[in-house]
Amino acid sequence: MQALLRFSRVVDALSTRIGQMAMWLILITTFISAGNAIVRKLFNTSSNALLEIQWYLFAAVFMLGAGYAFLRNAHVRIDFIASKFSARTRNWIDIGGIVIFLFPLCYMMITLGWPTFENAWVSGEMSSNSGGLIRWPVYALIPLGFALLMLQGASELVKRVAFLKGLGPDALDHSGPSETELLAKEIAEQEKARQTGAAA
Repeated sequence: MQALLRFSRVVDALSTRIGQMAMWLILITTFISAGNAIVRKLFNTSSNALLEIQWYLFAAVFMLGAGYAFLRNAHVRIDFIASKFSARTRNWIDIGGIVIFLFPLCYMMITLGWPTFENAWVSGEMSSNSGGLIRWPVYALIPLGFALLMLQGASELVKRVAFLKGLGPDALDHSGPSETELLAKEIAEQEKARQTGAAA
């Protein structure tokens, strides 16, 4: 079980790194979108490539960030029902959801998405819009995103089983401070340290 928990930690670290990268893609998409709008209003012109890169990046945020959302328990969950169950019951429900629904869905999307990506790669498929982009990068996001989500699902499965065996904490326990509260506390401490340093 310890080897599986080490595997889970590695996957969690990978998902965190990719999730943080996906957050930067949101900022880049915002800048591109704002730039397109300004150029269109001021110069009455636009670029299909820049318009398409917006939804490429938007797709990347969702496809690559799904595993990170699962890690942070930011996905849709019916909390008002789940909160009425015991911790063990909630973890058993999660195990069932991962094995019965998540893994088959990810496998299906990978096996269906790979040939589409492969065909676009081999044929050099381009956008039908004038000046548009090649298509294979955005098609690659489908099998890649679901593979990362499946990998995170395996990590979550390990954590649920570890909790049920008494070998790890409850990954579904949200009784502590939220991430927003922790971030606010960290910022306040940094500001206090800065003011203390400036006063000295």
